Amino acid sequence: MPAPKELDPTTSLAALYGKKVRKLRLRAGWTQRELGEKVHVTHSRIAKIELGAESLPRQLSNALDEVLGADGDLCDLWEHLGYTPPLPSWHRKFFEYEAKATRMYKFSHLIPGLAQTEPFMRALFSAGEAYKIGPDLETKVSVRLGRQALLDAPDPPWLWIILDQSVLYRPLGGPKVMRGQLAHLLALGERPRVHVQILPYEGTDAVVMSGSMTLLSLPAKGELVYLEGTQSSMFLQEPIEVAMYTAAYDRMQANALSPAASADFIRNVMEEHYT
Repeated sequence: MPAPKELDPTTSLAALYGKKVRKLRLRAGWTQRELGEKVHVTHSRIAKIELGAESLPRQLSNALDEVLGADGDLCDLWEHLGYTPPLPSWHRKFFEYEAKATRMYKFSHLIPGLAQTEPFMRALFSAGEAYKIGPDLETKVSVRLGRQALLDAPDPPWLWIILDQSVLYRPLGGPKVMRGQLAHLLALGERPRVHVQILPYEGTDAVVMSGSMTLLSLPAKGELVYLEGTQSSMFLQEPIEVAMYTAAYDRMQANALSPAASADFIRNVMEEHYT
């Protein structure tokens, strides 16, 4: 096996960051694959970070800092990297709020980004590549994987996910990808602060039929609603609007299967459609 490429940490901040990650990883006695498993990214992505060739979001940097015992050094260095994902402004604002939320309530006609596996998101993003809209596939995957690090933080947010029943039957990426994705949903549902529920067809509220909805509880801003469509989104903070969508969510939660029944439903779909 060839020796790893040596970086000159004076060439860029990204190179300095990568060299520090590699030094801490080797001190811990881990391979790139082992480190990747601890922060829930691929080993190839760790390799790119160590080579200074990968932009990474704040959540991933925070996760690396924690597992490598960097005592805040990686977080401090990340602040000077100037990383801004080339995404629409509404996405960036949502990611900022998402990282600060103490509670999140999601309803979607698609498995939400925080709950997607990498193969599933690659299949999803690849399906839209023909339209050439937004960043390239690798950037989209990188940003989405980085966001998921917040679920592995020492004090993660509470997360409720209600999925329209139809989500389970769209074979995005094929049977193998879907089986892995549904297995991941089951695993998420076993976490103490994550609740996954399936909403039968007849239980959907018309007010959220046009897209996905997220209710966020923020320490400084209180409650807000984020509505997302294919190419647009909006934030709602007026009490009367927040109350309307909160009521809609409550109604759907009342009509949804319990978490235990939802898990059984997902297992049945896996066996019947994705064996």
